Amino acid sequence: MKEHFFAFIENLQDTITSKLEAVDGKATFKEDNWKRAEGGGGRTRVIENGAIFEKGGVNISKVFGELPESLRKQFGVEEGNFFACGLSLVLHPVNPFVPTVHANWRYFEMYDSSGNIVTQWFGGGQDLTPYYLFEEDAIHFHTVCKNACDSHNSEFYPTFKKVCDEYFWNKHRNEARGLGGLFFDYLKVTDEFSINDRFDFVTEVGDSFLESYVPIVERRKEIEYTKQQKDWQEVRRGRYVEFNLVHDRGTLFGLKTNGRIESILMSLPPTVQWVYNQQPEENSEEAKLLEVLANPKDWI
Repeated sequence: MKEHFFAFIENLQDTITSKLEAVDGKATFKEDNWKRAEGGGGRTRVIENGAIFEKGGVNISKVFGELPESLRKQFGVEEGNFFACGLSLVLHPVNPFVPTVHANWRYFEMYDSSGNIVTQWFGGGQDLTPYYLFEEDAIHFHTVCKNACDSHNSEFYPTFKKVCDEYFWNKHRNEARGLGGLFFDYLKVTDEFSINDRFDFVTEVGDSFLESYVPIVERRKEIEYTKQQKDWQEVRRGRYVEFNLVHDRGTLFGLKTNGRIESILMSLPPTVQWVYNQQPEENSEEAKLLEVLANPKDWI
């Protein structure tokens, strides 16, 4: 299964980066292949200073070896080896009317001292972080997510949408990072779902990503914007940074497993502002966004 899924994310990385380069029309992804001393490595692809994308990355990695002490404590084991692979992407657009997007699909195995698999699971999801609220964009993104889920189980979308709203929550700000989407973790073998069922679901979600995001980019990329609106985007990017550095499990996992720091922090935007106690004008478009972030909606 681990080789099967890694082949999938290798191909998906090619598909996504090719399409995004075509959408941008100016910048291309720079590729960086790296190795991890303890075992494994990855292929990082970063785009910067494009016509559409100010900064973004579409990265794949596979890491393996002895479980670090922090993960041994987490899993309640004294020893063991692990394997993890995944694709992680984040795109920060130039235009504040085009939303930032994040996605990740991953697979994990853990082994006993004899090399037998003792646990395995899939995780991942995709979520949208706009700076200005267009309800039709939110509905489109969530509809694609729901369609990918519904072909496998009608309970997946409402369950994973709720988990996403709860996970991407900046507790210290008491607001959501964005408009959510899907988030799932520890998808293991059950009486109802085999590991192949889990693979089929996660890969369908991954394959649906471009459909969920690119039409939104095409719809918003030509909207003219002011410096004030760009400033608002950069202030809101600060909240994105706060979540990634304080709460994000993927960031923390990478740091605890001696991950490659450039790839881990690729998700951070290039320009950010922290303005003291900034409050948008009442009934403004900025205030409209904050209202939804404080009270997540069911978009479908």
